[in-house]
Amino acid sequence: MKLSDMYSHPIIRLYSLHSTLKYHKITASTTSITTGLLQQRHTCSCTVQISSKTLSKLGNSAFSRNFFTRSWLHEAADAGDPKKSNTSDAKPSSIGGVTATSANLVTGASEAEAVTNAAFSDAEADTKNTKPESPPVASDGDCSTIATKTTKEILQETASTLKARPRQPRIPVDPSVSSLERNFVTPGRAMTDFMLKMEHLESLKATKRRSPYINEPPITVYWRKDVEKKAVEVWGSKDNLLKEILRNQLERKFLEQSKTTLKRQLKSSRREELSERDAAMQPKGAAAGLWGPSGRVVLSAVLINGGNFVIKLIAWVWTGSHSMFAECIHSLADTVNQLILAYGIHKSVQEPNPSHPYGYTNMKYVSSLISGVGIFCVGTGLSVYHGILGILNPHEVESFYWAFISLAGSLMSEGATCLVAIASLRKGARENGMSMKQYVLSGQDPSVNVVLLEDCAALLSIVVTASCIGLAVTLGSPWPDAVGSLLVGGILGAVASFIIRTNVTALVGRSIPQEFLDKINYELEADVMVRGIHDVKGIDMGNSLIRYKAEIDFDGRELTRLYLDHQDLQNMFEHVRQMKNIDEFETFLLHHSENIIDSLGNEIDRIEVKLRKKYPQIRHCDLEIL
Repeated sequence: MKLSDMYSHPIIRLYSLHSTLKYHKITASTTSITTGLLQQRHTCSCTVQISSKTLSKLGNSAFSRNFFTRSWLHEAADAGDPKKSNTSDAKPSSIGGVTATSANLVTGASEAEAVTNAAFSDAEADTKNTKPESPPVASDGDCSTIATKTTKEILQETASTLKARPRQPRIPVDPSVSSLERNFVTPGRAMTDFMLKMEHLESLKATKRRSPYINEPPITVYWRKDVEKKAVEVWGSKDNLLKEILRNQLERKFLEQSKTTLKRQLKSSRREELSERDAAMQPKGAAAGLWGPSGRVVLSAVLINGGNFVIKLIAWVWTGSHSMFAECIHSLADTVNQLILAYGIHKSVQEPNPSHPYGYTNMKYVSSLISGVGIFCVGTGLSVYHGILGILNPHEVESFYWAFISLAGSLMSEGATCLVAIASLRKGARENGMSMKQYVLSGQDPSVNVVLLEDCAALLSIVVTASCIGLAVTLGSPWPDAVGSLLVGGILGAVASFIIRTNVTALVGRSIPQEFLDKINYELEADVMVRGIHDVKGIDMGNSLIRYKAEIDFDGRELTRLYLDHQDLQNMFEHVRQMKNIDEFETFLLHHSENIIDSLGNEIDRIEVKLRKKYPQIRHCDLEIL
């Protein structure tokens, strides 16, 4: 029999249909209906002989084996042999020793399969020289009637009864709908927000997730729905849970008002949020505080200006000079302002906490701004006021001997402080690759800038005061002395204006130099996972620290390839081949998609670490997915 004739044979098609329906596990009625159709053939002696040659044509595929093992194999009588075409005289025929008669045809699907499997195994052992016989021809009316039925007719007969179970339609994702169904909760939140204890969480299903902190192990989280259910179970009802949460919040608010509790929380926060790596990656001197270069300059200025104030105060009381009074006020203002600067430097190195997650680095700018306002209001205001008062109410010129001595001492002390400030600024400019002029004008170190400008203003004021007092003594007129007070007030006003302007610019949000920003951008774009960067911002946070932010267009293909490099592709392929329906395939895709998203987070962490390692000035690196 030819392969095409075998497929067109009604018995083969009929039992193939039976095999297909049973393979897909439709219903029990399928077997009964098909078996009934088979039993209608029990009077037919039509059989078919399948030699091993025919089997070899079909191959050893899973489909062909399933087809033949699920179908009846019978030996067909020759079309021209009347003995074999007569149903009443039909003799047993064999295939490799297996005999079957038309009277022994199927009485049930299980018996049919047993005979068929044995026939198939013996048929494979048949010799290749077995000749295929002619197509079977039915000898009686029943055989002819059933043999003329096509597969389409059989399907039409069973379609009304057999209905395959339809797949449930997928529910599309609606991003506009709020849902907490698949949210995770950390153990800390479970204890604070849901009033549970660790022993309550032991019975819940725990999941490991990637830590949001660099170089930290994965964190343990729980399903929010499980935590909520457990909380209601522990507290009896939702109302009891809400009452307990409210009571706990009131207690915590009361405890937070305690100074001791606040200090303890601050220390704990410092230990948790500042890792050793962050401390090692900070620029030199960034966290030195008052004992760093800027702090030493400010402390020395406080001591020197305090001594100058005392000396000038004595000289003003002795001489009554308006210019000397202006200088006394100048030294007092410098001393107070530099104390404010010292506080700002000390506060700026304080570590971040939950109330100030980005730290206190801007305190240097805040204190410098306050210092500039103080110089303008106190120094300029009092000096100008006293000068105008001297012009309106002039007094006789007295001996200015002590005034010249105090001015000479102030000139030397202010000069020494100015030299210390210049040395500190030069060092900072050299470390940042800038000229000293650019370093001062950009306000990179506002505290030292204030000290330098105050010292320069003090030196210029000393020269102006000495000149005006000398003119007053030479001319015997109080007018030059009063004018000297006005000039000193003007100098202080100019210095205060510059300090205010530079610090306001820094507090509003000043970008880092474009050259430095371009270097960071190039390093980021050179990464294999990055296809492009957009909306880049580099903000100077003070203390030589930077906050860098960029929108990144990730290369999804490279990210997926990286994920697949760590997977067993052969195992994944076999898994897909064994899938029986679309639901299993969807579960497979969801599993690996979630893992790819986790690998995306790992890549973001890797890029951040790389940038911070090469550019230690980057304190906060915010990379967002485009």
